[in-house]
Amino acid sequence: MNTSRQQLIELTYKFMESFNTNNLDDVMAFFSEGAIYDEFNGRRNEGKDAIRRALEPQFSGNFGVMQFLDEDLFVDADSGKVMVSWQCKLELKGQPVFWHGLDLLHFNGDTVVQKLTYAKSKAPLFHDC
Repeated sequence: MNTSRQQLIELTYKFMESFNTNNLDDVMAFFSEGAIYDEFNGRRNEGKDAIRRALEPQFSGNFGVMQFLDEDLFVDADSGKVMVSWQCKLELKGQPVFWHGLDLLHFNGDTVVQKLTYAKSKAPLFHDC
């Protein structure tokens, strides 16, 4: 299914808005059953159940209120890919913080089949290999 550039832009903004309204069910509705979500810390989550588990701390308020402010958007409609850069504002240990990052979103029609997240941070991120 080929999705137009305008449709991909609209899907991406709706996807981001579902994060900003803190609605995990709405976010999950965008993902295909076999979707992949690579977190900025290097963890890979495959399938909707794993993706939901990875996102639950964010949506349960573990980091306070999170908001993603879009900065830039690149669309390749032929491949169904969108790169959206953002600034994430949140509360960490009672203090407001932010960082810049981006998502590479791979769409198949109107569903996300892969979400690759990259972020700038002050300290290196460590994860289990």
